[in-house]
Amino acid sequence: MPERTLIGILSRTAYAVSADGTHMDTYLDNLLAQTSVRYGKPGGIAYHHISDTYIALFTHFIPCGVWEAVYIIEGLLKNTSEVQPTTVHADTQGQSQPVFALAHLLGFDLMPRIRNWKGMTFYRPSKQSEYVHIDALFGEPGKNSIDFDLIESQFRHLMRVAVSVREGAISSSTLLKRLRSGSKKNATYAAFREVGRVIRTVQLLRYLSDAPLRRRVTAATNKVEAFNGFSQWLGFGNRGVIADNDPVEQEKAMKFNALLTNAVIFHNALDIAEIVRQRLEEGWEITPEDLAHVSPYLTEHLNRFGEYSTHELGIQPDAYDPKLDVDFTPLRDQGPAAVGFGQAA
Repeated sequence: MPERTLIGILSRTAYAVSADGTHMDTYLDNLLAQTSVRYGKPGGIAYHHISDTYIALFTHFIPCGVWEAVYIIEGLLKNTSEVQPTTVHADTQGQSQPVFALAHLLGFDLMPRIRNWKGMTFYRPSKQSEYVHIDALFGEPGKNSIDFDLIESQFRHLMRVAVSVREGAISSSTLLKRLRSGSKKNATYAAFREVGRVIRTVQLLRYLSDAPLRRRVTAATNKVEAFNGFSQWLGFGNRGVIADNDPVEQEKAMKFNALLTNAVIFHNALDIAEIVRQRLEEGWEITPEDLAHVSPYLTEHLNRFGEYSTHELGIQPDAYDPKLDVDFTPLRDQGPAAVGFGQAA
């Protein structure tokens, strides 16, 4: 069995990332705080981008009540790590046409978890297009067709906008907010809408016809939800309430919490790898499928209220053993969002 190194797997390029937000408590007299309709209490949203290696790539702190989907692409563009995903998963909010359009123009494959697909509109490539078995999905014959002539006439404008977003001249969240509330009579807005209809229809058809894809999307979105719970468990100070009134300090608090969470994930990955090596030496047979059920979001062995020896911060730790004699190739061949410790260690 070929040998694999822990550090090589941890630092490999991820192909997928999942984006989702979780409610964070704040005091009511806070500049950013709003009362959440969903949670019924004041706070903000910690919006995380979690890679398929379990770690947080980027974190925003945003108000409650905003359209979270506008921040899906923002985190991808601001991510400066070596892990540069090309596929992004999100919850149902990520199904918006403008988000699909901008993600496609920027080279990202947006595949959200689709819950209410029965209420989605499928668009035909032309009014004359008909299908033998799935024509009912597209509504009445001759309706719900794509205006490709409009897309072609506005293509330069679309690419100019995409380049402006890529280069930071305009933020993706600002653009998507404008597209969501902009006039439908505007040609560029209409072209974004048409591109979004094309991409979303294709993704809907992929989602409905590909059962393994649906499982990967579900696994990826479950992973980010697990990260939310894990990071909040680690952010136990002040009962998890964000007390600062400065938006900059609030953002720092979220990012520091994500940094701490990533460090604990790495620590757990090392501990799991060491246990795996011990079992292999004892003659146990451990397959990548066994490790696929192990997550580094473990808390039972962590003592949050123990002693903190700050004098040890300057001590150089011993080099860890990066070698793990388990071949994870079968798991990777299953797709970018295959689950389990095989992706993290």
